Amino acid sequence: METLKIKRLNKWANAHSYYSIDVLRIVLGIFLLFKGFTFVSDNQQLEDVMAPVSNFLGGMFALHYIVSAHIVGGILLIFGLYTRWAIWVQLPILIGAVIINLIGYFNLQNTILSTVTLLVCFFFLIYGGGKNSADHYFKMEK
Repeated sequence: METLKIKRLNKWANAHSYYSIDVLRIVLGIFLLFKGFTFVSDNQQLEDVMAPVSNFLGGMFALHYIVSAHIVGGILLIFGLYTRWAIWVQLPILIGAVIINLIGYFNLQNTILSTVTLLVCFFFLIYGGGKNSADHYFKMEK
């Protein structure tokens, strides 16, 4: 049942594939990769943002999860490989970022950035990698 829905979504996405959407996916991947490297080089920034909920999330585990997910997910999104899986891994981080920005450490720029990123991720969760992605290329090779 699930595979039929995903196949239907993929067929729809391939029929409505545009280069601008591919560019958006690549920009999202570059942004996540950049944020991952930013958190590696300045982990104090991430610790400061996560301070209100660090007792609940297990500080160092969450730090390593966020950095790894952003770096690996960003690379996967740039190439369009396992796009939906890469997005699924990003969703808890982005939802947490929006919540933390709203209830604890409020910064308007960070709130807007995390909300827009979350919305773009929801779009690619439904849309997938598109016709110009590694997902599509490997699927056509079969």
